[in-house]
Amino acid sequence: MQSELPSHSNRKPKRFLAWSVLNRDLCQLEFFGRVLEEAADKTTPVLEKLKFLSVFSSNLDEFFMVRVSGIKEMMPIEDIGPMPGELTPEEQLVVIRKRVLTLVEEHTRCLRDEVLPELESHGVIIARYESLSEDEKRSLSEYFMKNIFLVLTPQAVDPARPFPYISNLSLNIGLTVASNPEDTLAGSPLGNEVRFVRIKVPPVVPRLIPIKDGERKFALVEEVIEANIHNCFPSMNLSKGHLFRVTRDADVEIRDDKAADLLKLIKESLRERRFGLAVRLEVSSSMPSEMVEYLTNSLHIEKEDVYEIDGLLDVPDLMELYSLDLPELKDKPLKAVVPPALRNRESLFDAIKKQDVLLHHPYTSFGTIVDFIDAAAQDPQVVAIKMCLYRTGKKSPIPQALIQASERGKQVTAVVEIKARFDEEHNIEWAKRLAESGVHVVYGQVGLKTHSKVALVVRREQDGLKTYTHISTGNYNPTTSRLYTDLGLLTSDSVIGDDATDLFNFLTGFSMQKEFSRLLVAPMNLRRRMMQLIKRETEHALGGRPAHIAAKVNRLTDLQIIEALYEASQAGVKIDLIVRGGCMIRPGEPGLSQTIHVRSVVGRFLEHSRIFYFANAGDEEVYIGSADWMSRNLDRRVEVVVPVLDPQLKKYLKDTVIAAYLRDNVKARVMNSDGSYACPPMDIGEEPFNSQLFFEGQNSSPPVGNVHSLKRKRLWSKQ
Repeated sequence: MQSELPSHSNRKPKRFLAWSVLNRDLCQLEFFGRVLEEAADKTTPVLEKLKFLSVFSSNLDEFFMVRVSGIKEMMPIEDIGPMPGELTPEEQLVVIRKRVLTLVEEHTRCLRDEVLPELESHGVIIARYESLSEDEKRSLSEYFMKNIFLVLTPQAVDPARPFPYISNLSLNIGLTVASNPEDTLAGSPLGNEVRFVRIKVPPVVPRLIPIKDGERKFALVEEVIEANIHNCFPSMNLSKGHLFRVTRDADVEIRDDKAADLLKLIKESLRERRFGLAVRLEVSSSMPSEMVEYLTNSLHIEKEDVYEIDGLLDVPDLMELYSLDLPELKDKPLKAVVPPALRNRESLFDAIKKQDVLLHHPYTSFGTIVDFIDAAAQDPQVVAIKMCLYRTGKKSPIPQALIQASERGKQVTAVVEIKARFDEEHNIEWAKRLAESGVHVVYGQVGLKTHSKVALVVRREQDGLKTYTHISTGNYNPTTSRLYTDLGLLTSDSVIGDDATDLFNFLTGFSMQKEFSRLLVAPMNLRRRMMQLIKRETEHALGGRPAHIAAKVNRLTDLQIIEALYEASQAGVKIDLIVRGGCMIRPGEPGLSQTIHVRSVVGRFLEHSRIFYFANAGDEEVYIGSADWMSRNLDRRVEVVVPVLDPQLKKYLKDTVIAAYLRDNVKARVMNSDGSYACPPMDIGEEPFNSQLFFEGQNSSPPVGNVHSLKRKRLWSKQ
C-alpha cells in the first residue's frame, strides 16, 4: 500500500520520522477495508453483514466531510509542506481517490452479489421495479399518490430558477424535462427546451416500501417515485431519472476563541455546516456523461470528485431491514451481566467502598452505570453529582437521573460537550432540558473538547464527605454501550476523588490546576506523563531490566509518541500495540522498530477501550481512559486516564484482556511494515481463538479485590 508514495524532504523531521511513519489517510482507509472484511466474512449473519456495509458507508461519508474537506482547504496555501508520512494536498487527494475507488467497488460488489442475494434466499427481497407484476405496480402507484406525491418538490433549472441547493448526504433524482410540442400553449415562452430537474427523495418516506402486507418484499422509494413522476409533469416529455448524492464539508471550525456565547456560536456553526462546499458527488453509473458534467459544473467540483456507483446509493438506509423480526439472521443476543460485587447488596456505595469494581462493556451491563447514577440521585446522603457528557444519545437514562437528582435538591453539575461532532444538536437539547431542571450546565470550553468520561458522586458519611468516582473509556450512552467494547472503573479511592474534584473545578471554574496525584489529564499532564512512562521502559531495557509496553487504542498517529516508541524499540523494549483504526507507526522494521508488533481487531463489537500497560521492571502499571495516542487527544481535548491500582484488576487487564487480543487468530489482522494487514499465521494444530467470543463465553465480570488490603503508592507528586 505505502510503496506507491513518493518521498518528500520539504520539512526536516526529527531523527526517524521522515520515512518511518505511514500515510495517515491511507491507514484510516485500510481500517475501512477491515470493516468491509467483516461484511464479506462467510460466518457473519447476513443482517450483520448489512450492518458492516452501513458502517463502512457512514465512515466514508465522515472521512470526506472532515478529512478530505480539510485537505481541500489546504490546497490554496502556498507555503504549506507535507507532514512526515504525508504528501502535498494535491498528491494526497490522488492516493485517497485511488484507494477509495477500490473500496467502493468492493463495497458495491459485496452488497449486490452477496448480501442482497443471501437476504433473498431467506425471503427478504428488495425487488427492482421493472420485475414487479402489474398488480404490484398498481398498488405502489396508489401508495405514491397517498404518501409521496404531496411531499415531492421538483426543482427545474431555468433563467428564473437557478440550480437548487443540494443538501448534504441527501438522495436525489436527476432528470430532464421538455414540453411536448403538440401540447404547448400558444405563446408560451417554454417551447420544447430541455431543462434539468432535481427531485429530492423525501427523508420522511421510508426508503423501503412494503409491496404487500405480511410479506418481506420491498420496493425502493426512488424507483417508485421515478415510475410515477409523470404525475408531477403532465404533458411533458421526461427522460429517465438517475440518482446522485452530494457530500459537503462538515468540519466547521469555531473561529472565535473569545466568543462570549459558546452556545450561540455552535448554533451558528451548525447552520454554516448545511452550506459547506461540495467535496464529493456520487452518481449512478447509468447517469449520462452530459448530466454528470452538468452536475459537476453546477456544484463547482472537479471531475476527480465524482464517484460512479454501480449499485445502490446511500446504503445505511437499508438498515431498516435490521428491525425485522429475524433473529436467525443476526448475531445471538449478548447476555450482559452485573459484577458480582454489586449484586444483592443493600447499598451500592458500600460495595464500592470495599473494593474497586472494573466494568468491561458490553459483557458487563451498562445498567450498572445507570444504577450508580440512579442510586446517587435517590440516596439522601448524596449531596453532589458531577458528570462529563460527550455523546449521551437521544434516550439515555443518565440525563434523566441527573434531572431527578436536581429536583431532589442535590447539587448537580453536567459538563455537556456541545462541540461533539455530529451530536451537537442532541447535546444542545439535553443541555437545555438539564438547565431548565436546575442542573448547573457547562458547555465545555471554546478551545478544547471535553472528551473525558468521568462521574463524581459526593456523599455525606460518618467521617465526613466521601467521593465515589466512575472513569470510563466510553460514553454514557446506552446504545453504543451494547455495540462497543469499553472499560470503566468504579472507585472510592479518595486521591482519585480529589483529582476528579480538581478536574471539575478546571472545567467549571477556570482553575489553573496543572498537576494531579493519580489521574493523567490532557491537555495538562497526559502527554508528558505518557512520554515519561515510555522513556522509563526505555531506561529499564538499557539497564537490562524487564521492559514491556502494551497498548490498546483506537488510533496511533501522534508523531512524538511514535518517535518515543521507536527509541524504546531500539533499546530493546518489547512493544505490543492493538490499534483498531489508523496506525502510522511502521512495525518490524530492522534497525528501527524490530520489537514493535501491531495488530487490529474489528469483529462484532467496535473495539473502543483504551488500555496502557508498562512492565516497569516488574512493578507493573496499568491505565485505562478516554485518550488515544493522537495529537488531538493529547493536546486539544480534555481527556482522563486513570491508573488501575488493584493487583487483581491489573492482572485481569494484562493477562486476560490484552492477552486475549494478542492471541486472537480469527478476527485479528497483523500489520506489516508497509502498512498492509494480513491474517495472523497459525501453527500446526493451533485452535482458532476469537477474543470477543472468548469474553462473551466467560459470562462473568472482571474480578474484584479488597482495596483495604492495599497500600497504594502515590504515582505522581502533585506540585
